Amino acid sequence: MTRLNILMAASECVPFAKEGGLADVVGVLPKYLAHMGHDVRVVMPLYSRIDPERFGLERLPGVLVVPMGIMGNQYCGVWEGRLPGSAVPVYFLEHEGYYGREGLYEEDNVGYMDNDNRFIFLSRAAMELPKLIGFAPDVFHAHDWHTAAVPVFLNTLYRDDPLVGGAASVLTVHNMQHQGNFYPGAMEVLGIGWEHFTFLGLEKDNQTNLLKGGLYHATVLNTVSEGYAREMQTPEYGWGLDGVVRARSADLVGILNGVDYEEWNPETDPHIVANYSRSDLSGKKLCKRDVQRFFGLPEREDVPLFGLVGRLVKQKGIDILAEAIHRILALDVQVVMLGAGEPWSHFYFGDVRNEYPEKFGLYIGYNNGLSHRIEAGSDFFVMPSAFEPCGLNQMYSLRYGTLPIVRATGGLDDSVENFEEQNLTGNGFKFWSHDADALFDTVGWAVHTWFRRKDAMAALIGNAMAKRFTWEDSAARYEELYCRALRKRLGVGVFVRRFGG
Repeated sequence: MTRLNILMAASECVPFAKEGGLADVVGVLPKYLAHMGHDVRVVMPLYSRIDPERFGLERLPGVLVVPMGIMGNQYCGVWEGRLPGSAVPVYFLEHEGYYGREGLYEEDNVGYMDNDNRFIFLSRAAMELPKLIGFAPDVFHAHDWHTAAVPVFLNTLYRDDPLVGGAASVLTVHNMQHQGNFYPGAMEVLGIGWEHFTFLGLEKDNQTNLLKGGLYHATVLNTVSEGYAREMQTPEYGWGLDGVVRARSADLVGILNGVDYEEWNPETDPHIVANYSRSDLSGKKLCKRDVQRFFGLPEREDVPLFGLVGRLVKQKGIDILAEAIHRILALDVQVVMLGAGEPWSHFYFGDVRNEYPEKFGLYIGYNNGLSHRIEAGSDFFVMPSAFEPCGLNQMYSLRYGTLPIVRATGGLDDSVENFEEQNLTGNGFKFWSHDADALFDTVGWAVHTWFRRKDAMAALIGNAMAKRFTWEDSAARYEELYCRALRKRLGVGVFVRRFGG
């Protein structure tokens, strides 16, 4: 088929700025779409943490004029770079007032008071950017609430725009909990008219809800696993918007994220002390010793090592881990943890480390190299999430022969196959109830398997390391989704004439 012009609008993208899995998707998916022949471009803010010189960015001539409703026209510079290892252009919006700050969304766990304006600006700038760069998108791909206004603008202010008006829109939801809920006056900044501030529009609880607007206005919707696509239609996981998602369920598709196996591969990983493979696991023992040494734990081969890497927040199940950790550490195990998040957790697990210095290691903060070392050196990887739209660490763990222990939710349930003891099938351990007892029981099951069933451990590790989640497969499904959106937006006849079958 004819190649598509795709403009992705997102608030973060690796390696430039990252807070969560959203950045991983935006940093990798465009490369694979480009390999398939599509013209893909990305637009995001130029945060103060992004060094133009380091990334080889060049400022484009002129300025971008961005209408901001009642606030009038605002202006920004545009810098152009490339996704590393590709020719995919990335356009960075330079606006010191909005993006020249320490954090992406918050400081000291407090969101910026003007996040509504900051990300309405990003969405509106994404609509205006094609004029500056001479690019006519066939598809706008928006991500989460930060750019959910893109489909809203496309269906309202830009419906008849000669350059972008015929484009379809895709909205990917990476996390339903975060919705961009602001005071009603944000409607005046959007400038789309108060007729859209309704129950069947952007109004929720008498506030302007940007994600709700995007869910209603996007041509098609998707999320990052089939399991989460089902869950977000329920009251438990829909965060008050489950009815909106159910109303759009015919246009909703779950596509599991892929893994960048060039970065996450124990056979070539430069971050780990010894490389290893499915056929030769000897290096994994050296990696385990390296992690134990880093955290000051006894260098024991005769004890299972459990790793946890991630944000220390309730969504990730850190509360039930806190409740279960003393019982877990009463077993003959070692546990290491890397992450940062809710301040209480830093103090709580700091106390745990002081109480169990030979069993528990803690690193507060983010350290990419250490995360690779923990994945390689651990025997098990713990992810007790309350909900998990996709999750990536369980996929990394499988590749490294580090058996995941997960709560069966969202992408965790989709990507991990539960251990079946009789047939020695599966590649991890699952539990369903989100409570400390279920977590402890499943850790106990894993510990018993490690000590008593060496045959089962060998089979599980082999199954895990053979599993692949490739971006080639995910990108092919996104291509199908873009075509589906265009057929819906343009009509089948116009789509076939313009793009072929």
